Amino acid sequence: MHLHTRPSAPCHFGTALVLGLACTPSGSDTTTGLSVPDTWAGSSTGGSSDAVTTDLSATASASSTASGATTSATTDDSSPTTDATTLIFDVGHDTADTDTADTKPPGCKGKIDLLFVISRDGSMKSAQDQLITAFPKFIETIEAKFADFDFHIMVIDGDHEWGLESCDLACAQGQSCVVPGYPCDLLHLVTTCDWTIGAGSVFPAGGKAANTPCKIAGGRRYLTKEQPNLAETFACVAKLGVSGRDLMGEALTMAMKPEINAPGGCNAGFLRDDALLMVTFIGGFDYDSKWDPGTWSANVLKAKKGDAEAVVMLSILDPTCPAPDRICQLVKKYPYHLVADGMLPFDLPFEQATDLVEVACAEYIPG
Repeated sequence: MHLHTRPSAPCHFGTALVLGLACTPSGSDTTTGLSVPDTWAGSSTGGSSDAVTTDLSATASASSTASGATTSATTDDSSPTTDATTLIFDVGHDTADTDTADTKPPGCKGKIDLLFVISRDGSMKSAQDQLITAFPKFIETIEAKFADFDFHIMVIDGDHEWGLESCDLACAQGQSCVVPGYPCDLLHLVTTCDWTIGAGSVFPAGGKAANTPCKIAGGRRYLTKEQPNLAETFACVAKLGVSGRDLMGEALTMAMKPEINAPGGCNAGFLRDDALLMVTFIGGFDYDSKWDPGTWSANVLKAKKGDAEAVVMLSILDPTCPAPDRICQLVKKYPYHLVADGMLPFDLPFEQATDLVEVACAEYIPG
């Protein structure tokens, strides 16, 4: 049995917030580059928890233009691309030529799957107040900008485990737990899905976590616009605490698996073929996830039928994208992405990134 503590590492999220001069520049720079691989990994067909990896070293160079932003592919997944371009917002759909049949929808105005990947590593301690403050503002933005959308909202953490193992042991022995409010009397409600990496959060437990089951309509592990008390419920599922790990790339990969989204899967019905996907990362650099940014991206692309323009990516941490930041390397592989300053209130980059959804919707044709 062990405490869920992680060794400190340079420029983790908490360190970046406390030692901003060392890890994060002043101001926010939204000028970003990207790389889109033209090959991707398939997902496993069996019950294994491992993703199918792919060798992206042979990825051919390519370029494309999406909504005013020029993009280029790269064969180097070890570091972010050096190409840079400024994302252009508010690109509308051109309907001026009424004599020409247009096969594109006038903006998707249909379905969007919003996935929040949040670390529950100890380095998040200094970010907790800022994160909690942002929760209602995230929902305000979603309800304002996506009022016409059929949206799904799911939160996942980067951990193979649930709660805090030392507290589980103490609870079983009738002893007190070091975490105030730890739900010893509710451990019988913990399911296999709570212990499955990539499964939606419904019962966060541990230090600074919600420590209570969240009441989600329909028994799902994600929220819809019909969810009663949407802001309060989101705040419950997203209050993951600081008693775990930050395997965010690995968690994203596992959340893309067909079987976890299929009927009977932990996230049944969350990820839809005809929905735009927006992924928001809040955490550290992710030193420890299995595989690499190329493989993580390949599995996202596989889930979205190879369409990189069906995905909007946001990382809230360090806009300079330092070499150890593997989440930044992942995010910058997509035409619609934002790498934002974690020193700013979290709701500001989220609102800015949702502007990209409008741009992406103007071009998106569900597969």
